[in-house]
Amino acid sequence: MTRPPLHGLRVLDLATLFAGPLAATMLGDFGAEVVKIEHPRKPDPSRGHGPDKDGVGLWWKLLGRNKRAVTLDLSVPAGRDTLLRLAATADVVVENFRPGTLERWGLGWDALSAANPRLVLTRVTGFGQFGPYSHRPGFGTLAEAMSGFAAVTGEPEGPPTLPPFGLADSIAALATAYAVMTALTARTATGRGQVVDMAIIEPILTVLGPQPLWYDQLGYVQPRTGNRSRNNAPRNTYRTADGSWLAVSTSAQSIAERVMRLVGRPDLIDEPWFSTGSGRAEHADELDDAVGGWIARRTRAEAMAAFEKAEAAIAPIYDIRDVMDDPQYQALGTITEVPDPELGAVRMQNVLFRLSETPGAIRWAGRPHGADTDAVLAELGLSPDDITALRTQGAL
Repeated sequence: MTRPPLHGLRVLDLATLFAGPLAATMLGDFGAEVVKIEHPRKPDPSRGHGPDKDGVGLWWKLLGRNKRAVTLDLSVPAGRDTLLRLAATADVVVENFRPGTLERWGLGWDALSAANPRLVLTRVTGFGQFGPYSHRPGFGTLAEAMSGFAAVTGEPEGPPTLPPFGLADSIAALATAYAVMTALTARTATGRGQVVDMAIIEPILTVLGPQPLWYDQLGYVQPRTGNRSRNNAPRNTYRTADGSWLAVSTSAQSIAERVMRLVGRPDLIDEPWFSTGSGRAEHADELDDAVGGWIARRTRAEAMAAFEKAEAAIAPIYDIRDVMDDPQYQALGTITEVPDPELGAVRMQNVLFRLSETPGAIRWAGRPHGADTDAVLAELGLSPDDITALRTQGAL
């Protein structure tokens, strides 16, 4: 078998909930050895988030996949010393403690880089390592609020709307994995590691698009528009005759024209305002009436087939049951089955992308708390008596 691209990379995951750990998961999916370090008496809270089966947290099975599970109390001297020994063998440390916490334990950048000058210390916090908010507790929900995401999400007359999942954390996780690989690439030239400072409030602001530029140049503040867009129309969700919902997008001019021909309103194409997305958006009521009325007289299958034949852009509104059964997701292998000693087998999202020569893989689902502590410490050269002594001191 071809070695995965990150084979030989060692990552210590000290982080919790959710951006830092998910970034480490992404690295593990492509071959990095990820050692998940949790407090001996206070496991990663994600083990208890969401539904469980027979007392086994299901979210952890996803977030903890491809990670070796080790317990270590970093706040006691023996735990600190053991972490420094582990750091000397690692390439990356991912942590999300409030700024100053590692320093208080004697594990700041000075200590870690002294133990391993090639180490990349990745610090993921709500607000970054400096500034007036840096010591506040920070979660993805706060980033979704402060970035402007919630302000533009929801119906025009309704309240700002937060996502029902970890959107900002997930975006930050993607950015963190990218930042880690960037720092490691720099290390090949300099021979030295460095600190990655990732603030969860920033990546989500980047994916929101040109809002700062619009405001800077035009004083324009994007309003809530529900499912509509200020940039093109028709763009909305529409209900079918059999009670399903479909989403239509017309970002390209040619697609907009095809849609209007399909729904029996080719006359609108000749209107002067139809030639630009913003012009169409100003006439969204008329366009929505045409498209929505046409779809409302057809079943989901009929509408989907007609749009596909017309080469117009449409998609059904799925819940997770539909995702699991969809033939395109099945063809891509987007959902994969992973053997698990606790639950028998679990289905979860596959690795994030496909590489033709050095693909990633899920080697195992999230492991029990501390399952690999003795094995990992033995690899450091600690004897059974040494490990017992660490337990006696409360470090494990």
